[in-house]
Amino acid sequence: MVNVEPIIINEHTFIAVSVQLPKTNLLAVMSDKGYIMCGALDVALLNEKLSDRGILAGRAVGVRTIEQLLEAPLESVTIEAERLGITTGTIGKEALVKMI
Repeated sequence: MVNVEPIIINEHTFIAVSVQLPKTNLLAVMSDKGYIMCGALDVALLNEKLSDRGILAGRAVGVRTIEQLLEAPLESVTIEAERLGITTGTIGKEALVKMI
C-alpha cells in the first residue's frame, strides 16, 4: 500500500509518502527543495556518485512511521544539507523547515 498525504509544519506544507512493503516500510517527507527519509536512504551514494546533483536530504534510522521520522534525529545528511546548517542530530521536522 502507498499513502501520500500533506503534513503541516510551522504553517508550511510538506508531502509525506509511506510505502508498506513486506516486513518493512519506506518513509519520506519532502519539500520542494529536499527531503528526509528512513534508513533506506543511501546518503553516501548521494554524496559520492550523485554529488553533481546537489541533493538536499537527510536520513533517520529506526523509524516505522511518518510521525517517528519527523521527531527522530537525523543519523546522516548530504553535503548540500550541511551547507544549509542541517547536521547529524538535527530533528527531522527542523531539517524540513530549513529546506523551505
